[in-house]
Amino acid sequence: MGVMSQNSSDQATAYVCPPCNSACDDITYNAPGTCQHCNMPFVKKEMSKTIAFYLQDGVEVLDFSGPMEVFSYAGYRVFTVSATKDPIKSQGILTVVPDYSIYDAPKADILAFFGGNSQAASQNKEVITWVKEQKDIEYHFSVCTGAFVLAEAGILDGKVATTFHNALSDLETNYPKVDVRKNVRYVDNGEVITTAGISAGIDGALHLVAKLQGINAAKRTAFYMEYDNWNMGNGLLLSESNPYADQKHDVFFKDFEGVYQYKNDTTFNLKYDKNQENLLVEIDDVFYPIYHEIDDVFSDVNSEYVGFLRNPSGEIIGYQLEKNGEIFKKLD
Repeated sequence: MGVMSQNSSDQATAYVCPPCNSACDDITYNAPGTCQHCNMPFVKKEMSKTIAFYLQDGVEVLDFSGPMEVFSYAGYRVFTVSATKDPIKSQGILTVVPDYSIYDAPKADILAFFGGNSQAASQNKEVITWVKEQKDIEYHFSVCTGAFVLAEAGILDGKVATTFHNALSDLETNYPKVDVRKNVRYVDNGEVITTAGISAGIDGALHLVAKLQGINAAKRTAFYMEYDNWNMGNGLLLSESNPYADQKHDVFFKDFEGVYQYKNDTTFNLKYDKNQENLLVEIDDVFYPIYHEIDDVFSDVNSEYVGFLRNPSGEIIGYQLEKNGEIFKKLD
């Protein structure tokens, strides 16, 4: 099991067991392992990550609102920054009052920039100076032509990047030190992630959540958002940190498929979802994913325990919804 962590300010990541309404819900650990109280494998939990969304007048709504939904649900603290605190108009429709200006914005762990009149930021010398002066930034993130802000600040020099399809040539021409790639949803350089236009920002944000908290956290976020079109790992991954590398595939999941007992003398069908590479519980024509954690232990969309049982021959014979709890049999 992991070693209990002291909640020090210099530790970015903690490990916790998924909530089980027990005392262990409040314990954090500094290494992967299995909870000695509820037997659930630990999952990553980000500690006090803050994301600054820089917004300029004319910013594209979905560029920032899609990633904002992802990061907010995943538990990050998001605040907005602009050149001043004056209200801005997103696409000339939505009025946004920034939380901070570049002169009083607090420190952030992650800086994010978005398209839609992005030259208002990239060609503003005071904004670029502010970007350059930010210290100890763990990740830079851009959507659409927000990449031009990172390029102007020199953050993309010597790196691979992408942007909105209509702006690829401009990025390549104006910033020759940037290796611009076309036909990619996002590019992960490790500590710098750039995405293509508009909806691609959702994919990039889910990818960053997967990097920081593990693939199941990203899957839960996508499920909550009903973002059924997410294609995991559909970007250009140049980082050594690949959250999709250890994904189990169809051969592993076939053992678990079948009909099972459930509460109140009901049953459900369990099958493999090839697109999301996890199991789906079908109840009354509604599908609910359950996610693989370790060995024969899974968790549901609420991070609650689902443990499968095998007979001496290795065949799945049932499951439990809590360790040492009631056994629900596999019927077929």
